[in-house]
Amino acid sequence: MNRWLVVVLLIFSNFFMTYAWYGHLRDFRHKPILFVILISWSVALLEYCFQVPANRIGSGFFNLPQLKVMQEIITMCVFAGFCFFYMKQPLKLDFLWAGLCLAGAAYFMFRNVAV
Repeated sequence: MNRWLVVVLLIFSNFFMTYAWYGHLRDFRHKPILFVILISWSVALLEYCFQVPANRIGSGFFNLPQLKVMQEIITMCVFAGFCFFYMKQPLKLDFLWAGLCLAGAAYFMFRNVAV
């Protein structure tokens, strides 16, 4: 197993997580809340099927803070794409500023890692 597998699994995990959290705002806006909760839980189960192995494999390469920062960076990238392409929200400079803050977090978490 390699480090890139961790990244790929976290990307897939975040697609499902983002949809479970926000997809219902577009697709199930007029459905009963219990139905929406059950659909979201079902999608979240798929998220965990990628996230748990990603963290288990990743713990062999990264420490816990590194895994968390990596996950947050992936979350923001997936969320920005989801907002723009799926939810038809405009991209704003705030995404860039948040991304730069996350880049700073990544720098501090990974600056002492030998490549």
